[in-house]
This record gives sequence, C-alpha cells and structure tokens, in this order.
Amino acid sequence: MTKTLLCLITLCAVCALGGARAQSAPVAPASASVATDDAALFRALGGRAGIDAIVDDFVPRLVADPRMSEFFKNTKQPHLRQMLSEQFCRVSGGGCAYTGKSMAEAHQDMDIAKADFNALVEVLQASMDAQHVPFATQNRLLARLAPMHREIVH
Repeated sequence: MTKTLLCLITLCAVCALGGARAQSAPVAPASASVATDDAALFRALGGRAGIDAIVDDFVPRLVADPRMSEFFKNTKQPHLRQMLSEQFCRVSGGGCAYTGKSMAEAHQDMDIAKADFNALVEVLQASMDAQHVPFATQNRLLARLAPMHREIVH
C-alpha cells in the first residue's frame, strides 16, 4: 500500500511539473525516435523482451480488473498489446516507433476520470512488480508516461 501511494504521489508530482511538456499531438510521430543516451531506461526495463513481458502481464490484468474492464471489453487484446509495447519502448528510449493514435484520439468519448487513470497505474505497477522491475525503474517509466494524463483524463 505504501509503495502504491508513493508511486501515485510521484506520478501526480510528475503530472503537475511535467504537464507543461505534454504534447497535444500524438505521443510521437511514427518516425520519431528518442536519443540514444536516453536508452538507459529501455535497458533497465530489459529491452524489448522485458517490455513485452511487462505488457503480456499487464493486458490480461487490465482487462480482468473490475475497475478497468468496462473500458477494455471491446478491445482487441493483440492490438492493445502491440500499441502498449510500441509506446513503452518508445518512451523508454528504445528507439521504437509508436504507430497508434494520439492519446487524445484513442481515448475520446471514453469519459476517463482521474480515479480510472490511477487504477490503470496501479495495474501497470503490479505487472512491473510481477516482472521484478525495480521500484526506481518503475517510477522512471511512469514519469515518462505521466504527461499523457492530460490527453486521457477528461
């Protein structure tokens, strides 16, 4: 519980401080890449195989979570896995292209509240725990994902 609370506090702080860097466009154009020196997080997550393991654990948890299941009941899980894997790879510095919709477009008309967003973070954190991702590494990934909050929560 304390770990989850600390993670949520960190995420909220990042949202408040990093929100100015949030983009109104997609997370990144399909051709964009992150600088090579920024790849330390990607390596800490275990590279593409580590990210895929996190996502493979995350998607079924997300779909099964009673707080989240309504949002994902009509989602094609293989596509969701692919998009999340691309996105996590890209934001962690892996140099991957994210080919999905912008966060605003993907989540429009979903009426996602702050509590829903926080529940998703808890589920992601449980998946990272299951894959033995160190807490500091988890927070680094969450900090990179946090600016998307503005485009997802309505």
